[in-house]
Amino acid sequence: MQEVESIKEFGGFLKRYTHQSAVNNCEMVFSVYMPPQAEKSKVPSLYWLSGLTCTDDNVRTKAGMQRIAAKLGMAIIMPDTSPRGDNVVDYPNRYDLGKGAGFYVDATESPFYKHYNMYSYIVHELPSIIEDNFAVIKGVKSISGHSMGGHGALICALKNKGAYKSVSAFSPICNPTKCDWGRTCLATYLGADEKQWLQYDATALIENGASVNEILIDQGTADEFLEKQLYPQNLADVCAKKEVTLNLRMQEGYDHSYHFISSFIEEHLLYHSRYLES
Repeated sequence: MQEVESIKEFGGFLKRYTHQSAVNNCEMVFSVYMPPQAEKSKVPSLYWLSGLTCTDDNVRTKAGMQRIAAKLGMAIIMPDTSPRGDNVVDYPNRYDLGKGAGFYVDATESPFYKHYNMYSYIVHELPSIIEDNFAVIKGVKSISGHSMGGHGALICALKNKGAYKSVSAFSPICNPTKCDWGRTCLATYLGADEKQWLQYDATALIENGASVNEILIDQGTADEFLEKQLYPQNLADVCAKKEVTLNLRMQEGYDHSYHFISSFIEEHLLYHSRYLES
């Protein structure tokens, strides 16, 4: 692991690192914000998963999380969205497949299985690195994300009950087996058998018995992807059926951008802080 950037913010430090990933077989980048409280004692962590086309840089420069995390004494872990590098297969003419579109799955199809293993990276490899090298409390972590990253946050929490103290999302892809973004990535990375896709679909996971204590979702009503890609109502319906607590907040007039995220990010961090402190 190599530190490539360190910036002081709100009494703490925003740092960026590179490291060789064992599961993705390439060099990966992640950012960490360590609040000032971490200089004296270990702190809880929030993992933020970003969306299509993003890197770790989007959230750390646009969301305004660091100011709030400094007050709450919370570390923010910001990984990349996919493997990178010259040897990683890509679709340079597409934004919704390849680099920047890892979709937080473990690929099974050739040649993608060599590098596209973002699920194992987020759930296993990266937390191990963070807990071994930073002043964070082992096992005391929550997860959140946006769009494709909201999908990733939901499935990571649902597939690993108890591993995360809380989960939330902004504009998540709630039913990826039903939308073009999801079907394209899932077919490419996992193959044609749609039954294999269900393990990475939050709506399907809850339908099949997965659960968490509570889910918080903010969704803008003016989101250009709402009707054709995100399907929050499908998730709401299955949560009601299976008695999983979902707080789906439809925010009037907001779009899919970080303008939306920055408007409500403080409420999400406060929500996670309550679970992390308990």
